[in-house]
Amino acid sequence: MIRITVYQNDSEKCCGFRMEGHAGYAAYGNDIVCAAVSALVINTVNSIEVFTEDFPLCSLHQEKDLFSFEITSYPVSRDTELLLDSLVFGLKAVAKEYGKKFIRLKIKRKQEV
Repeated sequence: MIRITVYQNDSEKCCGFRMEGHAGYAAYGNDIVCAAVSALVINTVNSIEVFTEDFPLCSLHQEKDLFSFEITSYPVSRDTELLLDSLVFGLKAVAKEYGKKFIRLKIKRKQEV
């Protein structure tokens, strides 16, 4: 199962996420749930890096099947907010279509430093 935690700041704006696991929907190379989630995440991260001036911090731990992404600049720009909101919208659609057996999404408040 893919578990995704989306972090929101005190203003309830998305400021990052953590993703771990594999969907297990189908065999490696044929898993459309993993492919959909990967496409959404990669496109969002690349778009934020290219089209905004925010400073993302990404971390990939392949042995733990873990990817984390956090915007380190404050405040988060409106463009980045929109891209992250779009990611959440897409992830919710995948979760609705394929169910909680393969993908779980939760929203969590992240304390500002």
